[in-house]
Amino acid sequence: MTGIAERNEPVATAPSGATGHLLALTDITKRFQTARADTLALDHVSLEVRPREIVCIVGPSGCGKSTLLNIAAGIDAHFDGTATFEGEPIKGMARERAVVFQEPALFPWLNVRANVEFGLKLRGVSKADRNSIVDQQLEMVNLTKFDRAYIHELSGGMKQRVQLARALAVEPHMLMMDEPFAALDAQTRDDLQMELQGVAGRIGATVLFVTHNVREAVILGDRVVVMSKSPGRIRRIIDIPLGRPRTPDDHDVADFAAMVRAELQESSNEPRYAI
Repeated sequence: MTGIAERNEPVATAPSGATGHLLALTDITKRFQTARADTLALDHVSLEVRPREIVCIVGPSGCGKSTLLNIAAGIDAHFDGTATFEGEPIKGMARERAVVFQEPALFPWLNVRANVEFGLKLRGVSKADRNSIVDQQLEMVNLTKFDRAYIHELSGGMKQRVQLARALAVEPHMLMMDEPFAALDAQTRDDLQMELQGVAGRIGATVLFVTHNVREAVILGDRVVVMSKSPGRIRRIIDIPLGRPRTPDDHDVADFAAMVRAELQESSNEPRYAI
């Protein structure tokens, strides 16, 4: 059996001969060209993500945060520059890089358990192993009692937990999350931030996380990448050397959030960011 339950080592580990990072984006330039406009979305962006770290990306609307994540995930292949994962060029999506979107991409005709095991079935994992893996994932995201519920019976936060469990079930080397908590109420978002910190800590996950919320970035991130307004460039990368778990009310979290917010305000004329 290859389920997470049997692993004593973190899921995300550097491959043999690696240079200390899982993901490397180098001189990424992206244009969106139409008959009416030629828009430079990303301008020579370079970023590396190391094993077991959570890197959060913040920046003004339209600065290319999601575009950068889509390139890293293999969703967008039309760009200049180089994108590698575990030392190999990124060529399309792969199970080693699981994506969690803002809107849960779940199958409404399947119950919670069937949604979580869907990727395992595609991989040909045996029923006994699927059951074991799904049981552990549901326990990890506190959904064991809802394993037979259908998607329409769940709250927004529970749907996101299902999406996270399904992503983790296939043992990705990296999670890529695009504003997964943005549409949730404040209390549910706080709860899921705590959940993600706990899950990432238990399995040693590597996460690339896009958010508009400055305090969320500081709560979750080992590093926060601050992007400038369009065209997107990396303005500064801020280390967050705080222990876990972190909460929105921690004074140190507030101090680092103020630092990130100041960087954003210097580079953008947009309204004040949530802090």
